[in-house]
Parts: sequence; C-alpha cells; structure tokens
Amino acid sequence: MRWDLPGVSINFGRSAHVMGIVNVTPNSFSDGGRYFDLPAALAHGRTLVAEGAAILDVGGESSRPGSDPVDLAEELARVIPLIATLHREFPDLKISVDTYKAETARQALRAGACIVNDISALRLDPGMAEVVAAHRAGLILMHMQGLPKTMQLAPRYGDVVGEVTSFLIERRDFAVHAGIRAEAIAVDPGFGFGKTMEHNLTLLRSIKRLTTLGRPVVAGISKKSTLARLLGNPALPMTERVWPSVAFTSYLREQGVNLFRVHDVRLNFEALRMTEAIMAP
Repeated sequence: MRWDLPGVSINFGRSAHVMGIVNVTPNSFSDGGRYFDLPAALAHGRTLVAEGAAILDVGGESSRPGSDPVDLAEELARVIPLIATLHREFPDLKISVDTYKAETARQALRAGACIVNDISALRLDPGMAEVVAAHRAGLILMHMQGLPKTMQLAPRYGDVVGEVTSFLIERRDFAVHAGIRAEAIAVDPGFGFGKTMEHNLTLLRSIKRLTTLGRPVVAGISKKSTLARLLGNPALPMTERVWPSVAFTSYLREQGVNLFRVHDVRLNFEALRMTEAIMAP
C-alpha cells in the first residue's frame, strides 16, 4: 500500500502511521483550547513528533457535534503561522491541514503542509479539488452525514457499511476525475460524524470492507463519545478515554487500517508496534 505525497511516497508495508492531532481551537472536544495560542500549539506539536507521530494534523475549526463554522480569516490566522513554523523546524515532517475550505488549503500547502484532510470529502467548497490537484497534495476523504452543527441529531442509515463504502468510492472517483491522483487519496469512514454508537460499532466490525478499496484507511476514533458510552459512562472524562482509544487502535490495526489520527501519540504508537510484532509471520 502506497500513499503518494508531494515529492515522497509513504509505503506502509507492515507499519501503520500515527497522525498527531494539533487543534488550534478554543473549543476542541478533547483539549478544550489548551493549544489555542501559537507557542502552546508549537510545543504540543514538538511533543507529538518526539513521541512518534509521522504526520501532524493541524486544524483551526472544531468539528465536534454542535459546533459552528469559523470564518476564513480566523481559520487562516490560527493555522498558517503554526504550519509555517513547524515546517521550518521540521522540514521533513509531513503536515496535514484539517479543513474543507479551498483557500485555507491553498495557503497551508504553500506554508509547508502536504496533505489536505477534508471532512466534507470535497463537497463543501467547489474549489478544493483544484487546489489539491494543483499542489499534487495528499488527500483524506472522510464520510460525514450532515454537518457538524446538526450531524448527531438522529442520524439514520439503511446499511451504514454499504452507504459509507459507496460514498467513499463515489468521492474517490470524483477526486480522480477532478485531476487528483488515485495514489494520493486516503479514505476515512468518519467515526462519530453523523453516526450513533451502534453505527460506529457496525463500521468498526466491518472495517475490512474499506480496506478492499485499495487506498489507505484512516481511523479517527480517539477519545470519542462512543468509547465512553461503550464503558457505560457517557460523562467519562477525556483523561480516562486514552486506554479505550489504544484498544481500538490495536484492533483496527489487525483489521488492516493504515493511519491513526490520535491525541495521545506515544501510547498509540507503542500499541501499533506491539500489535504489528504479534501479527508478523
């Protein structure tokens, strides 16, 4: 499995990769704005790299359920200085920008990012596909039913696995038709994005269906509310959702997932290496 990025390819082979999350927002569901200012976000990014993150995913707009969109100028002010500084300090680091806005993606790619992580799968900004194609950037296409503001208001599916799979195939084909190389695309089932706990569990149990698409699969379930509900405590603090997240990382790695978008890099990184050692023939 190969993922082509500008000037470099990630060959997964037996090793999955960890994407460390850097939320430059005041209302992130996980850290609640702890890394909102540039010095704090930069220090956090350095820590995640030291702990084993192969990619840093930088986002300036929260996509937690019920969140409101952020205007372009504010998003740019949050993410571009951080991406530029990280790129200067770690020139070989792979940086992803978590955005659905084409102009944010354009400026982030110019500042040193090489991946666009679009929760809308190129649906919310008609200019996004052109930006990704022009920069030959990596692209993560994610499934989301609805929008963050309303996505958890009674989401419904007839066949959640079939519908998510069909959606990702359609968006992959759309991206390729728009000039984006198939080898530059990764797919994300969007755990928690317009899905109940039961929908998430069904997707988790059937994740191998997504691995048959021939593209790297990204899992972003770190610390999400599904984990707390599975443990019978919807109010479980974020600090107590770390080990449940690690358990899912090990399970999903065994199922063939290649990329893990997580808040706690070191523990998930070590869980991946241990799982892969057990999986080795």
